[in-house]
Amino acid sequence: MSKNINISTIFRKFGLVIILVCMCILVGVLSPSFFTATNILNVFRQVSMNGILAIGMTFVLITGNIDISVGSLVAVSGVIVGKVLESISGTTNVFPAVLAAIIVCTCLSLISGSMVAFFKVPPMIATLSMMTIARGMALVISNGQPYILRSKMFAVIGKGSIGAFPLPALIFIVTLIIFWVVLNMTTFGRKVYAVGGNIKAATASGINCQRVILTVYGLMGALSGLSGIILASRIGSGSPAIAEGYEMDAIAACVIGGTSTLGGTGKLQGTLLGVLIIGLISNALSLLNINSYWQQIVKGLIIAFAVIIDTYTKAKRG
Repeated sequence: MSKNINISTIFRKFGLVIILVCMCILVGVLSPSFFTATNILNVFRQVSMNGILAIGMTFVLITGNIDISVGSLVAVSGVIVGKVLESISGTTNVFPAVLAAIIVCTCLSLISGSMVAFFKVPPMIATLSMMTIARGMALVISNGQPYILRSKMFAVIGKGSIGAFPLPALIFIVTLIIFWVVLNMTTFGRKVYAVGGNIKAATASGINCQRVILTVYGLMGALSGLSGIILASRIGSGSPAIAEGYEMDAIAACVIGGTSTLGGTGKLQGTLLGVLIIGLISNALSLLNINSYWQQIVKGLIIAFAVIIDTYTKAKRG
């Protein structure tokens, strides 16, 4: 009996790590090229954009909300970068383009947050409308054509490395550490959990829930802008058609990592493992020459399975 309890406790605490290790071993056996340094570093570079989005999505989900507009915001970010860089061609200063992309995406997300927080619009509907608005905005700004980003300075963001380690992965890790501190060691982080756990009790205890929700959406927008900057830099293009389905990858990483879609529960270390598992699935399917369309099926099944387990677990506790 004690062995069962110990095994159950170990798997509950380290289950995702065990799954990740087993997946790595399995893929390594099926494709020896998986364990090459080049491929491992490539996986880190690839997961960085989804990882940054998943950090913001974790905050949103913990408050009991959701944001399905992030893919469109990533596209807007790339287009804004292209527009600004085109207008200041001849200079090596890419900071105005980066800043403009983050500000625009933050403002768009604050609009979504305002609809949810102040006008009580269901978050799915609010962010669905923003998803359409943002995608249309990207098409209008670019006239439906991608910007070709020729700035070598800007290309460093997505393609550069510090030593052998990819710069996008480093940006992701630094962002993860900063937001982990915010979520776990600040008053704001405790308020995020309180709002998602019981919004009526949080309001009664004096927490300004509307402000917390609005702030969380603003952070999601800023991180979407950052992710879009890295993606545009990596592919050398600011296209209005990119990043479709990115919101599903971010949500999948969160729910795999244990963040509840019902609010109140979630940890960024779990999100990190979820991001790595999603990245590993994509990398494995590519190495094994399996049609990339299967990735969508696998991710969809993972999300459905994780949400069912989460709902069942909460109902059982209740």
